[in-house]
Amino acid sequence: MAAYISFQPTDFFSPTLYTGTGSELAVTGVGFQPDMTWIKSRSSVLNHYLYDTVRGATKNLAPNDTDAEGTTAEGLKSWQSDGFTLGTSGGENGSSVTYVSWNWKMGTTSGLSGGTITPSSYSISTTAGQSVIAYTGTASTATIPHGLGVKPDLIITKQYNTGRNWSSYRSSLGATKYMTPNSTAASATGTTYWNDTEPDATVFTVGSADETNGSGTMIAYCFADIKGYSKFGSYKGNGNADGQFVYTGFRPAYVIAKNTAGTYNWIVVDDKRSTSGKNVVDYYLNPNLADAEGSSGTSRDLDLLSNGFKFRG
Repeated sequence: MAAYISFQPTDFFSPTLYTGTGSELAVTGVGFQPDMTWIKSRSSVLNHYLYDTVRGATKNLAPNDTDAEGTTAEGLKSWQSDGFTLGTSGGENGSSVTYVSWNWKMGTTSGLSGGTITPSSYSISTTAGQSVIAYTGTASTATIPHGLGVKPDLIITKQYNTGRNWSSYRSSLGATKYMTPNSTAASATGTTYWNDTEPDATVFTVGSADETNGSGTMIAYCFADIKGYSKFGSYKGNGNADGQFVYTGFRPAYVIAKNTAGTYNWIVVDDKRSTSGKNVVDYYLNPNLADAEGSSGTSRDLDLLSNGFKFRG
């Protein structure tokens, strides 16, 4: 049992590996019925695909692209108690293609209130501090309930009825800044994104930007620090093979990072994609690229430790 929490972290988040078959495939071993599943091919150049129960099965978004929501009848067809079922789509289930899926559990779908915009649908876990919120944008300043019961530390939004950039709020940068997860861009100042207003324990505020409050259908993925389960923050690199130690208070299963000051790729690693069999993770993916998995050699090795992580390149 992780310190500080009364549940197992794997009850609410699970990276799961599988190999595609080209035929209908039940992916099991997740450990719960997911409400959000992010799939990426490891061995082929293919888009990332993000599914959630709020928008519904077969409805996908590409986190590395600006595309509107797509409907893939043979993509992720349904979720089950220990995973999900895939159809024959090559993006998610190509024959002999290796994949990773990152899965989150929410589950509460009623009782949400507050804000000037009423969500059209949602799924929330206050226990794990994570929620998926669908709403209709107004293109003018508004507040939206997130359901977490505490202030979010990460909010990712997308207008999904048309082609738009993704946008994200990070508590370590503040509400005057935004980042664009599908690009290499550094953090930028934009008053129309979060209306220069920090979220609180009930709502987050959006301005008139299409990326956070466009006149159309919007989705928001919200996360809060939960001691012993999740951590969002910042650190200063040192350009050294003996990299900066970053304290989380638990052993991470998933780390996503981006240089906020420069035009660099995002990087994501997890505790399932390692050939060392030890703490060092030596495979990475770029959430803003369709590229296949890269092997870090010595340049991007990441040590997953009992209370944090440390870059070794």
